[in-house]
Amino acid sequence: MVFCRGCGKEIHETAATCPHCGAQQTVSASAANVAGDEVQAFDWYVAVLRNYAGFSGRARRKEYWFFFLFNILISIGLGLVDGITGSSNISSGMGFLGGLYALGTFIPGLAVTMRRLHDTNRSGWWMLIALVPVAGIIVLLVFLASEGQKTENRYGAPVK
Repeated sequence: MVFCRGCGKEIHETAATCPHCGAQQTVSASAANVAGDEVQAFDWYVAVLRNYAGFSGRARRKEYWFFFLFNILISIGLGLVDGITGSSNISSGMGFLGGLYALGTFIPGLAVTMRRLHDTNRSGWWMLIALVPVAGIIVLLVFLASEGQKTENRYGAPVK
């Protein structure tokens, strides 16, 4: 699997230009994993950040869950740094660095969640079900963990 250096979307490994954004491609360790066709876990996180506000298309389960995992780990790390440096605010439960990070990853988080729902042939508006206490979050988690459609749907071609 290879990602566009410009927009971060998945492209064919031999593509000279990205079909999504038109950016020129070169074969490098950042575009493809050095160990072969396998993509490293952190590459999924970086791909989401590169596709910062891409709300269209589809996202694989790996893309979503690795972004979620690294987002949690980085947030915990920044929380520890905020606690050590004394820049955390007890009343808000967040520190300065954690707040900046949360602000910076808010839009990519929404975008990858919407693309993940698109992969299951659901509208991004289904994110709002999380506003229903307890049951809404459970339903959304089930949707996000569900396998995507193997065929083309109204949101595009399959990403696998």
